[in-house]
Amino acid sequence: MRHDTNELGQPVGFAVPGWQPPVVPPRETMEGRYCRLEPLSNAHGAQLYAANALDRDGGMWTYMSHGPFETMESYLAWVRDVSDKADPIFFAIVDTASGGPLGVASYMRIDRHAGSIEVGSIAYSPPLQRSRAATEAMFLMMQQAFGLGYRRYEWKCNALNGPSRAAAQRLGFSYEGVFRQHMIVKGRNRDTAWYAAIDSEWPALKAAYERWLAPENFDDSGKQKSRLSALTAPILKARG
Repeated sequence: MRHDTNELGQPVGFAVPGWQPPVVPPRETMEGRYCRLEPLSNAHGAQLYAANALDRDGGMWTYMSHGPFETMESYLAWVRDVSDKADPIFFAIVDTASGGPLGVASYMRIDRHAGSIEVGSIAYSPPLQRSRAATEAMFLMMQQAFGLGYRRYEWKCNALNGPSRAAAQRLGFSYEGVFRQHMIVKGRNRDTAWYAAIDSEWPALKAAYERWLAPENFDDSGKQKSRLSALTAPILKARG
């Protein structure tokens, strides 16, 4: 762990000269090659509900604090409730090829003064899962956060959610531990696994994402040549 030593010979945190808290991320569209992220609005609701409905057994909602939604009206009510909040700030992930919204993600627990921000409430419908657009959405959000000057970018999930934990590490978030009995969600205990990437890791992460997302990383059938997990593995400080 990097640190300084004070005049008493004690280890202390390294200096952060000229630190200025970054601004709250703007509620603006982020453009990519395979997707764009638009501020979530009522206009996205019906198409998102239809895409989510393709998850027939409702498994995509098991570890979420909200959902599943039995009716479109209940989902639209949720969209109305969250779309104008200052924290979390929700975005609809719009697939460039189809032009339709296929998922949502948010910036949350925004702590400007600490320079810390979390990506969360990620809900990918079946058509978005395991797609280039799904990965690019995470890249665009991370890129904006570090570009604004945040020092720490967090990913937290239910410790029992194996796919989310694997996704965090594939995306370059290092494991930091489990907070036991962290919260109660849907009437059940939740231990929370913590992951994070920090600003000094961003240049290497950015290069890994750009290499993976490049069209030449995919063959004519769409199969990846280099795996993102292999590109980010050397950057991880811990796994878990």
